[in-house]
Amino acid sequence: MAVIKHPAQRVGVFIDTQNLYHSAKHLYKARVNFGKILEEAVGGRILVRAIAYVISTEGGEEKNFFEALTKMGIETKMKDLQIFADGAKKADWDVGLAIDAVKLAPKLDTVVLVTGDGDFIPLIQYLDMNEGCQVEVISFGKSSSAKLKEAAHAFTDMCDDPRKFTITSRA
Repeated sequence: MAVIKHPAQRVGVFIDTQNLYHSAKHLYKARVNFGKILEEAVGGRILVRAIAYVISTEGGEEKNFFEALTKMGIETKMKDLQIFADGAKKADWDVGLAIDAVKLAPKLDTVVLVTGDGDFIPLIQYLDMNEGCQVEVISFGKSSSAKLKEAAHAFTDMCDDPRKFTITSRA
């Protein structure tokens, strides 16, 4: 499918922070460069809204990270980490991200999903067929759903240039 990008397009960026964090850590032992991702996602178009879906822990050590996102112009939506009686942990924002994308779609020409999670395929289909939005996906291709990549109008594989999209720790 042909992807059209022009400066007058209104763009919304929805970032599945946990998905990216774990992919970057697993694939490159690195952190994610959210500033570069936002720049890539917007691509010279009009940014209407950028939202990162984040998880807060009891210790609150991620506070500086959340503040850094805000300084980049990325709104953060926070949810507490759920810890179950058996010790299992859950940190899932899929429904919240999808609802926000659907609510904002009438104000957008393009929705950029920053995730590799195949659970978002129905969202892509809905935004395309019902809202007329172009849907682009940005993620680490090596840890992304093949069907998600196929469903998107455009896919940017951060594995093609990992140094651009990651920050390695100085040891």
